[in-house]
Amino acid sequence: MENLIIPCKSRLPVVPPPSPTPQPKQDTPLEFTTRSFISLSRKTHPRMVDAHLNYLCNKGHLGEAIAVLDYVRQNGLKVRPNTYANLIESCIAEDSIHLGRKVHAMVDLVESLPLFVETKLVSMYSKCGCLKDARKVFDGMRERNLYTWSAMIGAYSREKRWREVVDMFYLMVEEGVMPDGFLFPKILQACGNAGDNRTGMLIHSIVIRSGICSYKRVRNSVLAVYAKCGELNLARRLFDSMEQKDTVTWNSLISGYCQKGEMKEAYRLFDAMQEEGTKPGLVTWNLLIVSYCQMGNCNVAMELMKKMESQGLVPDVFTWTSLISGFGQNNRRSQALDLFREMLMLGIKPNGVTLTSAISTCASLQALNRGKEVHSVAIKMGLGDNVLVGNSLIDMYSKCEEVEGARWVFDVIKDKDAYSWNSMIKGYFNAGYCGKGHELFLTMQESDVQPNVITWNVMISGYMQNGDDDQAINLFKRMEKDGKIKRNTASWNSLVAGYAQNGQKDKALGILRQMQSLHVPLNSVTVLSVLPSCANLIAINKVKEIHGCVVRRDLESVLSVANSLIDTYAKSGKIEYSRRLFDRVTLKDIITWNSMIGGYIWHGCHGSALDLYDLMRQFGLKPNRGTLVSILNAYSLAGLVEEGKQVFSSITEEHLIVPALEHYVAVVELYGHAGRLGEAVEFIENMPLVPEFSIWLALFSACRIHKNIALAVLAAERLLEFEVGSYSIYQLLLQTFGLYGKSEHSLKLKRLEKDALARKLLGESWIIRENKVYRFIADQSAPYFEHLHSWLQEIEEKVRAFESYDRLCIEEEEKEESGQIHSEKLAIAFAFAGECRTPRTIRIMKNLRMCADCHRTAKYVTLSYGCEIYLSDSKCLHHFKDGVCSCGDYW
Repeated sequence: MENLIIPCKSRLPVVPPPSPTPQPKQDTPLEFTTRSFISLSRKTHPRMVDAHLNYLCNKGHLGEAIAVLDYVRQNGLKVRPNTYANLIESCIAEDSIHLGRKVHAMVDLVESLPLFVETKLVSMYSKCGCLKDARKVFDGMRERNLYTWSAMIGAYSREKRWREVVDMFYLMVEEGVMPDGFLFPKILQACGNAGDNRTGMLIHSIVIRSGICSYKRVRNSVLAVYAKCGELNLARRLFDSMEQKDTVTWNSLISGYCQKGEMKEAYRLFDAMQEEGTKPGLVTWNLLIVSYCQMGNCNVAMELMKKMESQGLVPDVFTWTSLISGFGQNNRRSQALDLFREMLMLGIKPNGVTLTSAISTCASLQALNRGKEVHSVAIKMGLGDNVLVGNSLIDMYSKCEEVEGARWVFDVIKDKDAYSWNSMIKGYFNAGYCGKGHELFLTMQESDVQPNVITWNVMISGYMQNGDDDQAINLFKRMEKDGKIKRNTASWNSLVAGYAQNGQKDKALGILRQMQSLHVPLNSVTVLSVLPSCANLIAINKVKEIHGCVVRRDLESVLSVANSLIDTYAKSGKIEYSRRLFDRVTLKDIITWNSMIGGYIWHGCHGSALDLYDLMRQFGLKPNRGTLVSILNAYSLAGLVEEGKQVFSSITEEHLIVPALEHYVAVVELYGHAGRLGEAVEFIENMPLVPEFSIWLALFSACRIHKNIALAVLAAERLLEFEVGSYSIYQLLLQTFGLYGKSEHSLKLKRLEKDALARKLLGESWIIRENKVYRFIADQSAPYFEHLHSWLQEIEEKVRAFESYDRLCIEEEEKEESGQIHSEKLAIAFAFAGECRTPRTIRIMKNLRMCADCHRTAKYVTLSYGCEIYLSDSKCLHHFKDGVCSCGDYW
């Protein structure tokens, strides 16, 4: 008989002879030498082979075991199913799919291949991350029992492929296999996570009929499905019917109410849980803490953490991470970083999510030094090359304008994903390094990670924000042809937003029209990008058109979109539309209130603005910086100086806000509007801030209106120090010094003149008539000039008799001399010339501040012709009606 000697490095155990089986003959002995050889032949007893294989598996010598298995195959022997299953289990333990495949390749060595061995193979492939192979083995099985289905369902569960788990449930029932009390909870978990309430209800009925519903774990799983799917009535009914409730039971229902945002009921259940003798665990506390943070109630979340500590529970890393993330996302970023530092001091080890939240907060604050501190913590914890943490660091360094730091992190990350590449490319473009960004884009194309649609969109946005719209358009056209990437809505949004931000409103609207003609679906980003381009009096029809798209796409419920529409309608002269939208918004945030209050201020409706502010306070909302600027402006329009002063004092005393420059400007305008110029000067002199250009301009405007030439000159001298190269400012200063007879500033004015003339703005006005926009300039050679001039001459004497202005004649635009007529007058004349009937509403937009004479003309026309004129200039919105202007003749 042929003998086969297999070298074996391991020492064999002493195997007792099995009693019922005769010993092998002496001519094929089991030989031992100093090198531990094992001698196998066709007559070697199978039990000895199994014993040796099991020994090697138990000692972790899996490679040697497979070598033995290979020789067993060559020698024509078989292994017992249990031994083979032990080999598979060893492959699972070592997480070695390579060795697992080798074992699977020798499955024919198993005697009569029982079902449990095939099931074990399914488990091996799934636990080693090869779900496709697991499913292939599963589908190839002649027979499948409950354990086989459990193995496959468990595989999908581990991969969080909840829909497939539910599908497997239906397949197994079709094959006549019913889940048991251990498998049903897994399937129910999948139903909850997939939002499949229908299947959950079906399983509930099955477990009731089969009597399994008495199992606590099954009952809790059904409850969790109803809670996760938002079926709180069903969840509550089941909960109330349960005689025995454990922590999991309470947590499921509390989680359901938290998910729905019903925090009062969630907290009531939390109290009831303790009253009934169930002590909340960390999971329960964390559920409430994270939910309150998500709802923006970070103070309540902090109180809960203190309360849990007082009850002897130590907050874990999840607790701290929830708070840090919550404070960061609710604009309390400094406190978020303080919490992170406190967490470290208490010895709580942060995880990757904690570090990512802290780094993101540093990025939002552009707090580079603190970001570097968090970075050092990540390195000490061995997470410096972690892709999740690394991506946040790239973003942080980029936003802090430390592109080299971002690149260092990028190079350190081992397993870069598309987000890593996209973040670094975006960082280069944000810093203005378009060349380096493009170079990295080309490098990415040669790497294992190929550019995706986000990469192309980042490139397009990057070139747009750097003013290279030609290159952006080129990439936009190439992405489908060269990159084989289909454009999405975000690709179009990149162009819309880029043109809008670069002041090319017509091109932004042109891209929007292309999107509509090609049936590209608009999303909230499209709307938010394009609406600011329409926030003027002559684009009201476009605003209505976009609003129609918003309604059709069901985007009006998106709060940011609703807020933008409120603001845009107000700036388009439709304040009543703004209010209608405002009243429809159910969950208003501070931006909603500010948009509406600001809209009323823009229209000169100070009473409505103050009423809305009072209503906002009644609802318990705290004003922010923007709100308080609007309220100061409202009191300024109303002439209520003392009330305005009280609001300014409350900024620091009541609201604990440090006043910014815009608050000081509003107070100067408050005094100026009321003609209390001495107090305005005194306020400026006592300011803790160095008065800037806008402060002196506000004082200058007040002096101009109230004819205080001495203070006007003082303000003009301060404005002259800023050397602003604006032609309008140059004109104002020139006229002021001319009126006062001051010549010592002539040299400085001459120096400014060259720069100012280079930036000279020609007075232009636009009017909308019969859905068309017409542009007018003060040009005598224009074909329309004579016809409109004659109409204006007819009313000129009546206008002078109607009203005379008692103010300093200092205007931004040059006077109407030598037959020149300001563009807004021409636009008004155009609205009436050739019209059979008097227009009811006239909408005009002008690029400069309108002069007193044009203002008087507009007032006269509305009184004489019974119409309304909306005219927005560089200062404010003028709503003329019945001979009165909404600005109160202060502009």
